[in-house]
Amino acid sequence: MKKALILLLLIITKTEAQTPEMAVADSLYATANYTKAINHYAQAGTPKSSLQIARAYNAIGNSEKAIAQYRDVLEKNPSMQIAQFEFGKLLVKTQEFDEARKLFSNLVGAEKENPEYYYYLGEIYSELDQPASSINAYKNAVDKDSTHLRSLFRLGKTFVVKQEKKQALFYIDKGLEFYPDDVALINLKALVLFNDAAYEKAIPWFERVLELGETKKYVYEKLAYCHYKNWDFEKAKTAHRILIEMNPENPEVYYNMAETLRKNKQLDSAEVFIKKGMDVQKPIFAKGYSYLAGLARERNDLKLAFEYYRLAHKEYPHSAMGYFQVCTAADRYFKDPKVKLKYYERYFELYEEDKSYFSVVVSKRITELKEKIHFNTD
Repeated sequence: MKKALILLLLIITKTEAQTPEMAVADSLYATANYTKAINHYAQAGTPKSSLQIARAYNAIGNSEKAIAQYRDVLEKNPSMQIAQFEFGKLLVKTQEFDEARKLFSNLVGAEKENPEYYYYLGEIYSELDQPASSINAYKNAVDKDSTHLRSLFRLGKTFVVKQEKKQALFYIDKGLEFYPDDVALINLKALVLFNDAAYEKAIPWFERVLELGETKKYVYEKLAYCHYKNWDFEKAKTAHRILIEMNPENPEVYYNMAETLRKNKQLDSAEVFIKKGMDVQKPIFAKGYSYLAGLARERNDLKLAFEYYRLAHKEYPHSAMGYFQVCTAADRYFKDPKVKLKYYERYFELYEEDKSYFSVVVSKRITELKEKIHFNTD
């Protein structure tokens, strides 16, 4: 009887605490009528109604007023953890990272077992360009919750960028144990393998990314390259065809298809796609002419290769490498060492400041040709 009476009193107290203003305000808030909800919450004058005002301002995108309201709530109720957490997230959103760091550090001190606090601390340190602290925070989040997906992803991504394959795969694989269909993790695993030149192993992971609906251009590009490096030219060509459909105005997709065809000894077809790329690339043909020159060299048509390299350099005369290709093509095509020497000497006239590897090769070749001419004269 005594327990029933206590329960009844609690119910009455709770009912009385829910004032008419709060009931109306909560109803308006629930239906996203935030401005009217704010007016009713203001009349209620309780800690909960003050917090709801902050939430409402945040919901309508008025960050300035939301921040001011959260400050007011926490000034009057400094131990209200939910308000601190929401305020901290808002500070991250508005890029007030230093204040957010202090707030989440306090939250971690008050509640050491909450992985979400560590995750946001990791995000903040990342924005403050403190990678070691960021990694440590994400690791703490995973220590508290081994299934914390966002922290596992952040750790995986961080180590991918740092090119630490073993560490990256540790966290990526850990995430995939719990979330085998998470496309972001699958994509990260594909990139780790791709960056490690493990192209055959990367293929099924890129294919899985596509199966999950992430049909972006870069996925097809990397998948095409994996097939190309794996000598599976038919599958590479299929990926290139899709890329051409996705971006028909990009000359690179035609040149990449041409390279696959060249590697597969389909030189005539490769030439067709190079010319298609050049049509798209107008009026700059330098790269297209260079590709055509390469095909001509494979056909042992040295004269045509030389002409194409000259055209490529004419289109883009700033390229020392472009003129170096003219020199080497002339070297192979012409028989007279004096003609060859003329092209190599012209290199230093055009690029006297060049200190690249090409200048070393050209200088050495000039010396060889001069010696040959000297001995021939003698």
